[in-house]
Amino acid sequence: MVTHVAAEAKGDERGALLAFVEEQRGGIRRSLLGLTEEQARSRPSASELSLGGLLKHVVEVEQSWIALARQEPPAVRRDASNWNETFQLVGDETVAAQLAYWERVAAETEAFIRSAPSLDDTFPLPPDPWFPPQGRVSLRWLCLHLIRETARHAGHADVIRESLDGKTAFELVALAQEA
Repeated sequence: MVTHVAAEAKGDERGALLAFVEEQRGGIRRSLLGLTEEQARSRPSASELSLGGLLKHVVEVEQSWIALARQEPPAVRRDASNWNETFQLVGDETVAAQLAYWERVAAETEAFIRSAPSLDDTFPLPPDPWFPPQGRVSLRWLCLHLIRETARHAGHADVIRESLDGKTAFELVALAQEA
């Protein structure tokens, strides 16, 4: 799990962007180290967020943005009827299964970004009310958005984990190095 992003090779903007995405993924993965399923599903603060739910959310978000860039439907369609499920493990969903799925999604993200002709290539945004009409974004924007989205939730994960058992990000980095 990356804890420091090395300087990119000269001219490797894609590598730099993907390394920063992976660094933030690591923060969320580390927040789950050593927890039981019950702990990962628990909500130890006033928020409705759990570590398992955050994991599921960031995996779905990453997969859906790559699908959008490919102009394909997302693996999971979310609307008002099931939006609440994006932040919680439901039924037989497990942390282990979500982590395994994230590995596949991360590999697809890397392959897609590395194979694109240019980070300047754009794709249309959906006609959702929170996007501008006929909006388009570049693959560079997509990478930056994935960094922002994952980092935001990695910060949430730090707070939730510390609320569960007092372990801080520094302790979890050490724990990950022992594993």
